[in-house]
Amino acid sequence: MNRRRGRTAAAAVLVVALLAGCAPVAQNGDTVSLPAVVPAPASIEAGSGAPFRLSSATTVTGEKDAAAALAAVVQARAGLSLASVDDGAAIDLRIDRSAGSGAESYRIAVDEASVVVTGADAAGLFYGVQTLGQLIALDGGEWTVPAVTIADAPRFAYRGVMLDVARHFHPVETVKGYIDRAASLKLNALHLHLTDDQGWRIHLDSRPELTARASATAVGGDAGGFYSKDDYREIVEYAASRHMIVVPEVDMPGHTHAVGLAYPDLAEDPTISDHMREIIRDYGGEEPHAGVPYEGMAVGFSSVKVHEEATYDFVADVFGELAAMTPGPYLHFGGDESLSTSDEDFAAFVTRASAIIADLGKTPVAWHEAGAAADIADTTLGQYWGYRTPQEGMAEKARAFVDNGAQLILSPADAIYLDMKYPTGPELGLTWANGPTSVERAYSWEPSDVIPGIDDSGILGVEAPLWTETISTAADIDTMAFPRAAAAAEAAWSPKTGTSELRTWASFRERVGALGPLWTSMGIGFHPSEEIPWATE
Repeated sequence: MNRRRGRTAAAAVLVVALLAGCAPVAQNGDTVSLPAVVPAPASIEAGSGAPFRLSSATTVTGEKDAAAALAAVVQARAGLSLASVDDGAAIDLRIDRSAGSGAESYRIAVDEASVVVTGADAAGLFYGVQTLGQLIALDGGEWTVPAVTIADAPRFAYRGVMLDVARHFHPVETVKGYIDRAASLKLNALHLHLTDDQGWRIHLDSRPELTARASATAVGGDAGGFYSKDDYREIVEYAASRHMIVVPEVDMPGHTHAVGLAYPDLAEDPTISDHMREIIRDYGGEEPHAGVPYEGMAVGFSSVKVHEEATYDFVADVFGELAAMTPGPYLHFGGDESLSTSDEDFAAFVTRASAIIADLGKTPVAWHEAGAAADIADTTLGQYWGYRTPQEGMAEKARAFVDNGAQLILSPADAIYLDMKYPTGPELGLTWANGPTSVERAYSWEPSDVIPGIDDSGILGVEAPLWTETISTAADIDTMAFPRAAAAAEAAWSPKTGTSELRTWASFRERVGALGPLWTSMGIGFHPSEEIPWATE
């Protein structure tokens, strides 16, 4: 199987998702209406009393950052400026490390007189605020929060989205907008695919020719671009303010045509096979040529020179500088679709590259193909991009990371590759991953069922990639990511499929449909899938 992989809103958006709908859930033999929360919480119980009513006299007390975020969302959503002194009912935002169920967990208790959100840590309080924002609803002309008790914690530690900025470049403000959207769904990692055949998107002082010579183009002849070190720092700091890490990816040894533009002595000439010509025929563009910027969509024709010591000096320079720029624990070195590299050479390269990253004190991450290398650094995380039912030996390669004592990030392409076409809708996207991909398919998979023999202990988390061969604007990103990113977020955060009546497709479609008015008010041009009963206000 050949993977064909591939803008977020230009304006920054609020990091609190505000849901207005309700979902009926069986409870104690009766059917009651619970507020619609996405992703589904671990525990939610409707109260019997009157709701909490928001007004200009409502006071927010407690942790300042969380209070400021909530005050901003109440102003934007309800047009209310919360009181600066205690004139009325209070919302209390607090951290109590003895409360909750571990890292990132939180509790919410709402009655007519008060709202209390308690996080076990700062991240937990942040996510509690996201849920509180979701609970705000318009009721008879008043903005209210329903009486409810919620206890919540994430299933997986790593919950991510990936944005490919190599095939089409996306500026800092677009990336920040995507961070806001992801954080509102309790996602905590942004994987940036910074380099590919079509362009190199990050300036490095140690290798300045990469951006000087290899950053100006993109797929289809569109303009390129790159991030300065200040740009990258801004992205990292903005993500951290939303309790997200940035995972930079520099793809090697394949997907490296751009490297050859800057440093021709490090790159092999393109390998053009009959299969490559078939891809070019199907997707358009010209054949790649050494020293000429590549603007097509074919993959697998490029490789660095695996047997040159200068190549590993390059690897050390690139990842050494990235390590210094990236406070998060992970550096991704790709390792996928190296169709022009022999198996032996591929294994030798990923073994050395992973060791270089590990020696920097970082955790290497690689696409699952790298699991074929017996001597890969034993801390290396694998990222699985195959189908929900693995094909062509992919399960064995993925399982090797767990056998090595590490874990997997799951990104099943036929479920949560956000660049796959919808069954009906825009012409954006590709279809190679059993596409088109419906919202129901994006939701209806269970992480522990993907790789035989791998349960939750072997899974670090879930990530939804958005490749950008056909995605060139912020509006394109919104259309392709929403609502399917919410399905991926629920797979990453919520309890195991089928363990509660909320954790079903029937429940999810109702709950995510309640996001319609919110997304519209935030300017998110989501795809109005016919699968979802979208709420209106």
